[in-house]
This record gives sequence, C-alpha cells and structure tokens, in this order.
Amino acid sequence: MANELTKFESGLVSKAAEGGIGELLKPLSQEIHLFDSYVAGTSHLADQSVLDEIKEGDMLFLIREENKFDSNAIMLLSPAKKKVGYVPEKDNVVFARLMDAGKKLSAKITRIEKKGSFTKIAVSIYLVDF
Repeated sequence: MANELTKFESGLVSKAAEGGIGELLKPLSQEIHLFDSYVAGTSHLADQSVLDEIKEGDMLFLIREENKFDSNAIMLLSPAKKKVGYVPEKDNVVFARLMDAGKKLSAKITRIEKKGSFTKIAVSIYLVDF
C-alpha cells in the first residue's frame, strides 16, 4: 500500500532509543576550554558533606539559578547533583549569557585545597560544542 507508514529502525534510531540522544551525540561533541576560576560559596553550603565526596577530575554541572542577589548566578552541582557552590559573580556574566542563549557549559575540578574549615576548589570551565 502506497500510503502506509513503515517502521524503519536504522542503527541511529535504535541507538537513540537505547541510550537517549545525549549518548548518540556524545562522540560528536567537544569541550572548548574557556576559563579557569574557582567555586564561590563553599563555606555557606547547607550540606557540607559534598566537599568530602568530590575529587579532582570530577565534572560539575552548571545550572542557571534565579537569585535575588545576582541576576547572573550559576550554580555548580556535583556528579551526584549536590550543590557545590557558584561560579564567582565577577566571572559569571559571559557564562550566564552563553547559557541563556542555549549553550551548554561544564566545569572540571582541577584542584582542591583544604585550609582549616575552608575548602578552595579550582575549576576549568568548558563550552560543550557539537
């Protein structure tokens, strides 16, 4: 029948169904290093246990946050989706604009230094490009 729909499952379609579109596009993406910074607000975390769970080399998620103190606030989340802190206010304007334009950013922990009760976390911020 000429007007009949045919179910067609190519390798790409089945791959997308199995692992989602993110897994399908992962080999096509590249991370472009934008900036080195640190995580702000680590001493104000409600759940300080996240600081013992993260390690150098971990990738952090960047999420825009509505914040009455900073209209460009970008929260950093651990691989377990726990709040680690923020991109510093002095560094976040360009990153917020990129994210608001639909660009995906990520961060990688490059160094963790514990100084008494304070934890300094250095990060590299990347643009995930396809």
